[in-house]
Order: sequence, then structure tokens, then C-alpha cells
Amino acid sequence: MTEDIITLDYGSGGKLSNQLIRSLFLRYFNNPFLNQLHDGAILPPSDKKIAFSTDSYTVSPIFFNGGDIGKLAIHGTVNDLAMCGAIPKYLSVSLIIEEGTSMYALEQITSSMAEAAQQTDILIVTGDTKVVNKGDVDGIFVNTTGIGYIDLDVDINPARAQVNDFILINGPIGNHGISILASRENLELEESIPSDTAPLADLVQQMLSITREIHVLRDPTRGGLATALNEIAQSSQVEIEIGEVKIPMDEAVKDTCQILGYDPLYLANEGKLIAFVPEQYAEKVLEKMKKSCYGEQAAIIGRVVARGKAEVYLLTEIGGKRIVGMLSGEQLPRIC
Repeated sequence: MTEDIITLDYGSGGKLSNQLIRSLFLRYFNNPFLNQLHDGAILPPSDKKIAFSTDSYTVSPIFFNGGDIGKLAIHGTVNDLAMCGAIPKYLSVSLIIEEGTSMYALEQITSSMAEAAQQTDILIVTGDTKVVNKGDVDGIFVNTTGIGYIDLDVDINPARAQVNDFILINGPIGNHGISILASRENLELEESIPSDTAPLADLVQQMLSITREIHVLRDPTRGGLATALNEIAQSSQVEIEIGEVKIPMDEAVKDTCQILGYDPLYLANEGKLIAFVPEQYAEKVLEKMKKSCYGEQAAIIGRVVARGKAEVYLLTEIGGKRIVGMLSGEQLPRIC
């Protein structure tokens, strides 16, 4: 690379586009499928069910405490596949880059994506790059599409929550939302709060090794824990109870929310999952989760109490009970 910044010529489809692909993306994403530089990736056949997911990432700022837009994009799509019970296998990556973006920043993001993909043993097999005029996007936008394979005896579905299912979460909520807010607003917090962005596919497979009867998995990203639980309640037409004192939360997140007036139940997470597990398996699944580096603070936070009314109730710390609704509007935009 001979230039310090991205110019429109890098999106022309000509010499500089080819140079960017060969000298940067192929260097970091190197694998036999991508190296063909075909119009699409030709993948080997499989005898399993296929999970397919796509997402776009516009987080601001693109570098934040604990990660960046590249790592977030890989983890996000890996986790979407994992919530289907899939083992993630292949990714596409498309970048929309603002003219004037530094080459150094682009390489940092590319390197971060490669590291995150390697960590999850997923291959980036195809992609696309566009460069747009300065001001048309905010630095860089990323789209990732993923394919994973699901064993035939796994049936995880948001409509499968059942009465007496226990609800498990793999750790503290709200860290990503507060991390982005602090980075964006240059908040000087007493304690640094890094994003919780993490790949959860291996954790899910460990949970499935205890029982294939996990009914629902969901990663509570935008809209947080409350919104994710409401979506499941609506899909399954069930009533859900969660205990305020049972929900893990770092003290620094709790204190920041109290000062700024945020409700942590609606803060975004990028390394968390909630699982609906039959009562008889819940403790064993919880024990397995706690053995993972991404589940050390896992907890049982509630259960499904009835069928017929799609409601989520919070049993408060002072002994009350209130309905927890879905997020209305954006608590914090451009979060992922």
C-alpha cells in the first residue's frame, strides 16, 4: 500500500481495488475459498441443517474500549448463528468505506476481524468493498453474512419457550452500552468499563453437550435483556418472571446507570446470551456455562410461569412486581 488514506480510486474496481484486495484483505483473510477470487464462494456439501444470518454494523465510534467495529461484526454474526444452535463455518464481509479513512485504521479493523474469525474457527470466504464520498458514511460500515451447520436433533426456536423453563444468562448485562457511551462522550468513569463483545458459539455447543432440549437462545443486543425477553414472550405466547436481584451486573455499570438515568435492562450487550432450558437440566447447564471463560458469572434469572399472555414481569429488589415492556425508541443509537 502506497497511500496513507482511502481514496475513491480504491472503490473503482480497477488497479487500486485489486491492490487493496490482494495486499490487505487476502493477507489477513487468507484461505482456499477466498483465494479463488471468484464472484462467490463454492462451499463443500453438508448433511446438517443450515443456518444463515446477515447483519450490518454502524457503531460509533468505530474504535471503543474493548473492541472495534471489525471485531464486533464478526462476533455479532457468529453469535446470531450460535443462537440457532449452529456451528459457524463461513462468513462474507462487505465494507463501505468513507473517502479519507486512514489506511492504518482500515488495517487495524481488518486485522481485528481476522483475529476474531480465527478465534471462532470461521472462514471469511467472500466479500465486497465500496468507497463513497466523504460525508456519505461515518468512517466505515460493515456487513457480515454467515453460514453455519446445525445438528439434526437440535431445535432451538424463539417460539419454543415452555412453562417451567428456567431462564439462564451467561454474565453481567449492560457493559457494551456503557462502554460505547463512555467512548462516544469521553466520559471519565471511576472504573473503566470495556465492551463485553465475545464469540459465544463454543459456549452454546458446550451447553448442548448437556442437553439437546434447549428450547430458546437469544443474544440481547440492541434493546437489551428486557426487549429480548419480550420478543420471546410474544413468539411463544408465555408469561415470564425474572428476579431483579438475580440478574448479574457489574457495580460500575449499575453506578453509571444510576448517575445517568439509564435502565440497564435496556442496555445493549454483545457477548451475552439468554437460554430457556427445561427445569430438570437447568442446574447442569448452568454448571457447564460457568466452566467457560464466557460464562463464569452465569446465573438463573427467572422462569416461564404461564402460557397465554405475552408479558414479562420483574420481581423487584424491594418485593414488588412490575411489567417490563419492550424498549420504545432508541436509548442510545449507533450501538452496533
